[in-house]
Amino acid sequence: MVKSWNDRLNTAGINGIKPSPRTVADVVEGQSMLVPTARQVDDFIRSIPKGVEMDVRALRTALAIEHGAEVTCPVTIGYHLRTVAEAANEDLERGMSLSDVAPFWRVIDAKTPTTRKLSFGAEFVAAQRKREGLKP
Repeated sequence: MVKSWNDRLNTAGINGIKPSPRTVADVVEGQSMLVPTARQVDDFIRSIPKGVEMDVRALRTALAIEHGAEVTCPVTIGYHLRTVAEAANEDLERGMSLSDVAPFWRVIDAKTPTTRKLSFGAEFVAAQRKREGLKP
């Protein structure tokens, strides 16, 4: 059976802090690295106020600080951003109101690689960003 995005979002992941295995992007080998669960990413995104945007790098930095790590795993965050967005879309399709889903559009925009992978396309992201006065 294929798991829904909400199932993936709510699967207890193995999160924690471990030394970064290698240097990649802005992560240096040996730094304490948070490997967050999808739920932790969802919870954090829900805390971003309406009309405020935060790029993925800033999100990773803030998550690391919140959990006492130096950095957040860039690969894991990419997977989880998509999970959060797709789960929110499932909830909207089931009739949940926009104000009750994680406002992932405050983190991803037209240029974020994750946006191109979304099953529901970039138009929704652009429309929500415009509605909140964020740049496309």
